[in-house]
Amino acid sequence: MAEQPTLDAASLSGWRKSSYSNDQGGSCLEVLDGHPAGVPVRDSKNPHGPAVLIPAPHWGAFVTAVKEGHLGHHD
Repeated sequence: MAEQPTLDAASLSGWRKSSYSNDQGGSCLEVLDGHPAGVPVRDSKNPHGPAVLIPAPHWGAFVTAVKEGHLGHHD
């Protein structure tokens, strides 16, 4: 997969917590709806850090992989 562009997450507003994040303070992702170039994703623990921009055509495949358990935490 090609390297995804990054954005300055602090310069964007309207972030929402991903429905796949938990409330225990662990892995929490935030996404931004309505961005013209795709779906920005950031780590909620680092709101002023970078956000990865996932192109819209790839977002569906990413969500499907998460739902099916193909992406998980690896130590």
